[in-house]
Amino acid sequence: MEDVIRNKVAESGIITLNLEDFYPKGEVVLFDIKDYLFMEMILKEKDFREALKQHDWQPYFGKNVGITCSADAIVPLWAYMLITSYLQPVAAFVAAGDIEEIKKRALLQNINAIHTNDYTDKRVVIKGCGDIAIEAFAYAEITRVLLPVVKSLMYGEPCSTVPVYKKR
Repeated sequence: MEDVIRNKVAESGIITLNLEDFYPKGEVVLFDIKDYLFMEMILKEKDFREALKQHDWQPYFGKNVGITCSADAIVPLWAYMLITSYLQPVAAFVAAGDIEEIKKRALLQNINAIHTNDYTDKRVVIKGCGDIAIEAFAYAEITRVLLPVVKSLMYGEPCSTVPVYKKR
């Protein structure tokens, strides 16, 4: 009688999700409002609007862009909106914040864009470790998104999981 080696993990039908796959791709750069302020302190609307109109936006093409102000200035909220209106058509992702905030916001956006129908009544394991440090907020978010549809949710590797949720 021949011994057959079976891969029980492969036969289990478990879907493995790696949160690294949701991590924002591409470069993250900042657009600093400070460079468009009078004396790096005051936003003059007419000058600001003209400077943005004349600005070359192509260097931001396909990049994740954070809008920030490194000067200690009061910037009206509409300024962020106006900058976003110029960046949106060229950038991959735009939000107000520093580089770490942009990575976090883009990661959350990517998690929320998944097609939950693909995971309906499936057994899903969220991979626990990898090359990129993924913070707790992402694990909480993927759980929030998948919990309503999955049959079971686990953490770790398919061969060694920690059960998180099982539909009753």
